Amino acid sequence: MEKTKKMNHASDDDNEKQENIIQNPNFEDGLDSWSGRGCKVVLHESMDGGRIMPLSGHVFAAATERKATWNGIQQEISGRFRRKHVYLVTAMVRIFGKAVTSATVQATLWVLNANQREQYIGIANVQATNNAWVELKGKFIIHGSPSRVILFLEGPPPGADILLNNLVVKHAPRNRPSPPPFYENPGFGVNIVENSEVRDGAIQPWFTLGNCKLSVGQGAPRTLPPMARDTLGPHIPLGGNYILVTNRTQTWMGPAQMITDKLKLFLTYQVSAWVKIGGGVSSSSQNVNIALSVDNQWVNGGQVEVTVGETWHEIAGSFRLEKQPQNVMVYVQGPAAGVDLMIAALQIFPVDRRERIRCLRKQADQVRKRDIILKFTGLESSLDLFPYIVKVKQTHNSFPIGTCINRTDIDNEDFVDFFTKNFNWAVFGNELKWYWTEPERGKLNYQDADDMLDLCIGNNINVRGHCLFWEVESTVQPWVRQLNKTELMNAVQKRLTDVLSRYKGKFKHYDVNNEMLHGSFYQDRLGKGARALMFNMSHKLDPSAVLFVNDYHVEDGDDTRSSPDKYTKLVLDLEAQGAAIGGIGIQGHIDSPVGATVCSALDKLSVLGHPIWFTELDVSSSNEYVRGEDLQVMLWEAFAHPAVQVTLINYE
Repeated sequence: MEKTKKMNHASDDDNEKQENIIQNPNFEDGLDSWSGRGCKVVLHESMDGGRIMPLSGHVFAAATERKATWNGIQQEISGRFRRKHVYLVTAMVRIFGKAVTSATVQATLWVLNANQREQYIGIANVQATNNAWVELKGKFIIHGSPSRVILFLEGPPPGADILLNNLVVKHAPRNRPSPPPFYENPGFGVNIVENSEVRDGAIQPWFTLGNCKLSVGQGAPRTLPPMARDTLGPHIPLGGNYILVTNRTQTWMGPAQMITDKLKLFLTYQVSAWVKIGGGVSSSSQNVNIALSVDNQWVNGGQVEVTVGETWHEIAGSFRLEKQPQNVMVYVQGPAAGVDLMIAALQIFPVDRRERIRCLRKQADQVRKRDIILKFTGLESSLDLFPYIVKVKQTHNSFPIGTCINRTDIDNEDFVDFFTKNFNWAVFGNELKWYWTEPERGKLNYQDADDMLDLCIGNNINVRGHCLFWEVESTVQPWVRQLNKTELMNAVQKRLTDVLSRYKGKFKHYDVNNEMLHGSFYQDRLGKGARALMFNMSHKLDPSAVLFVNDYHVEDGDDTRSSPDKYTKLVLDLEAQGAAIGGIGIQGHIDSPVGATVCSALDKLSVLGHPIWFTELDVSSSNEYVRGEDLQVMLWEAFAHPAVQVTLINYE
């Protein structure tokens, strides 16, 4: 009898997982259960003279007469979902409009909580066209117990219709964990590039991309570049030969070599070389890129900005492949047409990250551990403790470890329990950014930040303020972009006063102007002194807060705009203007971390004398074991470096 009950229960669960919580998903009952969100919804058997037909069934719906991007088709799902269950949303959509041929269609949840607080949760988006139906697919989970939930489609500009053929919302199947990768004969430290030193004047197996010319020169450095030496250790002297590339008529022209059969999936490869450029160009500096063509898709192996002259420059990077390719070619490109390119000692080799971690553990002992002296009183002899046993247990971690949190997270009691038990710092994902707190001029929203801050302070968790401004123009809300110079300066000062007065003494840090190496919206409109003004006004309004610069791709060699040298120059320039900088933020969005490259960046930034924080950290492998290894590498690099004071993990 008991066995029968269990079998029936399992069958009920299976049926529930197959049940679509969307009513009338294919419009077989007309528009029953559907409505327009700020617009009109109509059914069609065809449109545009028969050019648009339903992909399945007999009809489709169109959200038409849309006056705003949030207008669309909707259905209320209150009472039909279960909290803490993951749901998979699948829809077939397209758009229709004479002036719009392509636009983003997004699935969004509108959630009304029991306290009448509204939330908008993005589920998924897809680039839809007027030519064909496309699949929109994403997942959502609701942790709280809201009074109402509505799922709707939105996104295209006003005037464009959103077409929906069907919509399915079912329990998402549980993903099975991917197995750990097996590396057979990984060949750690072995260069997979043939004839990298072009000995004896031989060029093969190198060939040219385009009609440039390859020859062999003499006079390159006879040692490996520093980051390669840090990984490989002692190495025999090099021969000093290099590949000379002349007659370059396009930036992509240079030496190339096929390496398809030498690569192993899920291994992290370090890239290293010496590069130099000749004259023949008006600009004194040029970018050089070691790239891979993986089935005709560009993969970045490392970039460096090279100045014209006699100096050889180190170029370093990394990559990892996770799908079996048909063809992989490594090539060197970048300088402008007409500029000669020189490459020496190109190395591509898999790194032994576990060995690196073993070394970092020993280094961390020296950096983070100190001797302690225990004193005992009440004993006749401090040397005679028998039969007593002394145990020392660490109860508090002084090294800050934090995470990113969002407003929706704090409605999830499981997340809150994990968060408060495992982290002593936090940063908000979006809720303190200007586009969130003031999306429309004069309409302020600090409730989300207030709720999150109350949770953190109530659990003795310190919080970073991210961010006061964001220098990248695409992140600036439209009303701010439309201000003239005087209006913008007034708005900037008001923003600083609003935030820093409201939260004085509560946020321990602020990222004052985010990503100044990748954008210049405020500086372009307000002048060079605007950035220093932001720092100094912030310091005046809240002297207790430590003020940070913050940027990405600083530690991986992937972006010449944010090299450690350029980051250092930015800080020195700001300090020369009197900016009250107190810390260096590294975002740590990294795909294939290599210890030597990360450590080199930390060493260079440490000369500024400011504490370095990994203000964000996320990894991206499709294999969870590799993601875990990536995260472990980055945490140990941070923990073992004396200039690093914190790591905050992005959990998404």
